[in-house]
Amino acid sequence: MQRRYITVDVFTDRAFGGNQLAVVLDAGGLTTAQMQAIATEFNYSETTFVLPSCDRANDAEVRIFTPVRELPFAGHPNVGTAFVLATIAKESKPQLLFEEKAGLVPVDIVRERGRVIGAELTAPQKLARLAQLSAADVAACMSLAADDITTDHHAPQVVGVGTPFVVAEVRSREAVRRAKPDAAAFGRMLPRDGAFSVYFYTRDVPAAEAPCERQARMFFPGASGLIEDPATGSATVAAAALFADLDPMRDGELKLTIGQGFDMGRPSMLLTRVRKQDGKIVSAHVGGSCVQMMEGTFRLAGEG
Repeated sequence: MQRRYITVDVFTDRAFGGNQLAVVLDAGGLTTAQMQAIATEFNYSETTFVLPSCDRANDAEVRIFTPVRELPFAGHPNVGTAFVLATIAKESKPQLLFEEKAGLVPVDIVRERGRVIGAELTAPQKLARLAQLSAADVAACMSLAADDITTDHHAPQVVGVGTPFVVAEVRSREAVRRAKPDAAAFGRMLPRDGAFSVYFYTRDVPAAEAPCERQARMFFPGASGLIEDPATGSATVAAAALFADLDPMRDGELKLTIGQGFDMGRPSMLLTRVRKQDGKIVSAHVGGSCVQMMEGTFRLAGEG
């Protein structure tokens, strides 16, 4: 059986930026082991598999795999998969609903002059604030000193809105730039409360990197050791929800543009917004532009 796939760069408006994603269409009949093997073969940070929805009211079941494990929810795979499905669809829909391990994920389609240019997801779960960690332990994971971490706004903490991450604030843009993953420190600290990855950011953003209001990086375990992700929508929307939770605003919307991937040559722009009512978060969103890159087909050995 020939299976179609399309690759996209997500959270960018130009080719060879953002985060790469492979979207495998016609994924029915694939086993979990086969999906994992295909994702390892693509070796992108994530690969998605589009399956018929269990509930006909929804648009698809979407399963998300890194090269080493399945994820219950992730950001750029949702944005990129929605972009692909909306681009090839005969029917124009303003929103797609995806069934995922973490729950139902609504993804709004972004169009410009009638053309699909991107998407914005709504996080499937409420903000979870879990274990707090020491600045020294988190700094070691990034080969930084403890005083490179600032706790003025929050301590390093495991947070998530579907998938958990360690989120930490770094004092300077320079420290973010020189960070390197340390495998031994990762092994001592993680996993923690389901988090395998460290997402870190700074508010110290130079004017040349505007309109970004934060600059972030993320290290995670890949098939060949610790690697960096060019754009992590699920961590970014969790961090944005944390910022909103800490904000004294009772009603309104906190909007932030967060840059990622700049220090690895794949600049990404993630647009976040978090809505609050009566001092509580009611929804958290992240979106951005996408660019289609390649498409093709494959057939697994042994399939008809």
